[in-house]
Amino acid sequence: MKKRSLIYLLPAVLFMSCSDEPINELETETGIDKSEIPFDNIELAFPGEAGKVADVYFAGKKIPVENINGSLVYQGDIIFADDMVTNLPIKIVYNKGEKPSQQKSVGRTSSYWPDNIVFYDIDGSLPDQSRVTDAIAHWESNTAVKFVQRSGESNYVYFTPGGGCSSYVGMVGGRQNITLASGCSTGNTIHEIGHAVGLWHEQSRIDRDNYITINFENIASGTEHNFRTYEESGYDGDEFTSTLDFGSIMLYSSYSFSNNGQPTIVKKDGSTYSAQRSGLSSGDTEGISSMYPGETGTGGTVAPPPTEPEPTPTEPEPTYINGEYYTIAGLTVLRKKDKWLYKKDRGGWQEVELIDGTWYNVD
Repeated sequence: MKKRSLIYLLPAVLFMSCSDEPINELETETGIDKSEIPFDNIELAFPGEAGKVADVYFAGKKIPVENINGSLVYQGDIIFADDMVTNLPIKIVYNKGEKPSQQKSVGRTSSYWPDNIVFYDIDGSLPDQSRVTDAIAHWESNTAVKFVQRSGESNYVYFTPGGGCSSYVGMVGGRQNITLASGCSTGNTIHEIGHAVGLWHEQSRIDRDNYITINFENIASGTEHNFRTYEESGYDGDEFTSTLDFGSIMLYSSYSFSNNGQPTIVKKDGSTYSAQRSGLSSGDTEGISSMYPGETGTGGTVAPPPTEPEPTPTEPEPTYINGEYYTIAGLTVLRKKDKWLYKKDRGGWQEVELIDGTWYNVD
C-alpha cells in the first residue's frame, strides 16, 4: 500500500437511515458455489458461503456488498454495520446559508483512532492467541500505532473466533470484531488489523490497470463485484502518480476468487505474483505514517509523566496529501492544491469546505 493511493481513508463517517427497508433484511441466496475457491492467502469473512449482492451507499458513493448470514461483506473480508451504509444516497453537502438536516444520525462519527491508540481485547476462547499478540507486536514495532488492552473503554477491537477472517474498516464505535478462523495466520491478522485502523485493498486502486490485468473469465460467478476499482464507483484517478505496491499486505493474490485454478489477477506481462502475508511493506508503513504520525515504535506521542503540570497536548493534525482521497465527515473527497474536491454523482468536480463538521459548497 503506497501513501499516494486510494486504499486508505481518514474517515469520520456520518450516515443516516433513509429507507424503510432495513439493509440486513435483504434476501440472501445460496445459488453461488464458492466451495472450490482456493483460500490462497486471501482473507474471507465466510469461506464457501454466498449471499445476494446489493448496491449500498457508503461515504456518498455506491458500492456492492454481499449479504451473508445478515452481515454486509465488501471485497471478501470487510464488514459494514447496517448504520454505516444506506440504501439510498443522503444529503451530505450543503450550500452556504442552508441549514443542515437535524435528523439524528444512526451512523458512526469517527473512524480515526484518537491519539494513535487502538484499545483491544481477546476472546478467551480464541485459539492460538499468539498470532494476535505477534501481529500487534509487528504493528507497534513498524508504526506509531499503539495497542492497549481494554480496561473499560467503549471503543475497542475484539479478536474473536469465526468462520473466516474479517474486520471493519477504521474505528466504527463500540466493540468491533476482528474474526479469526483457525486458518487465519499471524499475517492474516496483520492484514485485518490494517482494515481496523483504516486501510483498504490495494488491487482496487483506481490506477490498477496500469500494473495488473483482471482475468474476469477465471473469476467465480457471483464474485465479480469484488474486483471493481474505486473509479468504477465514481472516483477519478487522474491525480495518482505512485505505483501499485506488489509487496503490500493489503493486496489480493493472483488466484483470489478463481473458479478454475487459473489466475484472476496477473501483472501486465502476464506473470503471476504471490500475495505476501509476512508483514507490512514499506509502502504500507509509509501510508500509515500519514494517517497516524509519530515516532515508530512509540504509539505516537509517548512521554514520561511531567514533573509539573503542563498544558494538555493537542492531537497531531493528520497530514493530507495532494492527490489523495480521504473520507471525512461522511464524504469522500480529493485533496488537490490544498483544497477539497468531491465528484458529483452526475459528473464534474465541486470544491467544498468543512465548517463545524458539515461540508459546504464553495461558490
